[in-house]
Amino acid sequence: MSIGKVFAAAGTIGAMLLTTTAHAQDAVVAVTETVAETAAPALNTGDTAWMLTSTLLVIMMSIPGLALFYGGLTRSKNMLSVLMQVFVVFSLVTVLWAIYGYSLAFGGGGDYIGTFDKAFLSGITLSSLSGTIPEFVFASFQAAFAAITCALIIGSFAERIKFSAVLIFTALWFTFCYLPIAHMVWAPEGLLFKDGALDFAGGTVIHINAGVAALVGAYLVGKRLGFGKEAMKPHSMTFTMVGASLLWVGWFGFNAGSALSANGVAGLAFMNTIVATSAATLSWAIAESLLKGKPSMLGAASGAVAGLVAVTPAAGFVGPMGAIVLGLLAGPICLWGVSGLKRVMGADDAFDVFGVHGIGGILGALLTGVFAAPSLGGTGAADFSIASQVLIQLKGVVITIIWSGVVSVIAYKLVDIIVGLRVTEEEERVGLDISSHGESAYH
Repeated sequence: MSIGKVFAAAGTIGAMLLTTTAHAQDAVVAVTETVAETAAPALNTGDTAWMLTSTLLVIMMSIPGLALFYGGLTRSKNMLSVLMQVFVVFSLVTVLWAIYGYSLAFGGGGDYIGTFDKAFLSGITLSSLSGTIPEFVFASFQAAFAAITCALIIGSFAERIKFSAVLIFTALWFTFCYLPIAHMVWAPEGLLFKDGALDFAGGTVIHINAGVAALVGAYLVGKRLGFGKEAMKPHSMTFTMVGASLLWVGWFGFNAGSALSANGVAGLAFMNTIVATSAATLSWAIAESLLKGKPSMLGAASGAVAGLVAVTPAAGFVGPMGAIVLGLLAGPICLWGVSGLKRVMGADDAFDVFGVHGIGGILGALLTGVFAAPSLGGTGAADFSIASQVLIQLKGVVITIIWSGVVSVIAYKLVDIIVGLRVTEEEERVGLDISSHGESAYH
């Protein structure tokens, strides 16, 4: 064989080897990409840091945010009782959450409830992940959600309920109402989750749920002595404004934290929480000026909370302009809820839990099905159907109202049988600070 032919053959073999190597490299890259796509999520320290921060913000919403908001709305003789109820309800629910609540809400299961597989947080280790964050962090975040939901209800029956009744009712309602609704909406196995219901941070799970329980409580506990006959003005609008501000700040963890990651969705929810709340504050103040002649600090604070409530289910699904519209609507509609609708219902919902949280939650849940449409700036799929989604949202609202209503009636009745719901007439006149806790907020 000539030297030329040898070089030619060597060149051919080299080319074949290069081609084979290139194909092998392509195959390795393809396999690597496939493995990366199917591999379990890895811990992300940025996501973890954000979720730890969000959890702290949600805790701040209850203690001291909600406690001060409600405390300012009550009369001075009941200030400590409201603070005590919020503080201890928060503590009770977080313990129950660790024992069995987390497991029943997120521990597998079927359409309506989870299992006891993760009771006492069993099986969760330092390396357990929920997405890209430690499962302990996710469980803590959700514990703060459960706690503030139960604490919200306190505002309806304030100033006349026994402290023991509050705790027993909380344990019953948390177990048989909050946990099933949370599972149905947020657990992948849940009925409403599988239906495609959109509830980013708790419009149904938290606000409608608590709002209905509060309305039932206002009826069954009964009206305060002198209700409708004597003035029952808030004793400190300063505390209420500070509480509302803490709620607003904490709500960034509530809404943006519900992205469960430090990403663009969290950024969208953050922006929506700013603009919807501001829009609702303005629209409530304007509506109040037109109806009553003057805007009030109580109205501005209530408007802010109404906007926060309305945007909660929508925060990660709608665009900022949709969030502004939600806020503009929430202000006057919730103002009607705490005035006109409240008079029609005739219930003594002391701090207007249903008028703000119930009505605002219903409004937000339904309009999420509208403003999540891509044509309106939302994040829905290209084939998003407003009519179909609104029907799904309506189903979630109706199920939550019925479930919460029925469970609440049974829970209040059981508590009334066990310890009684109301303090005595004399204790109510003295005030719950002294009669229930033996101390006073002011000297």
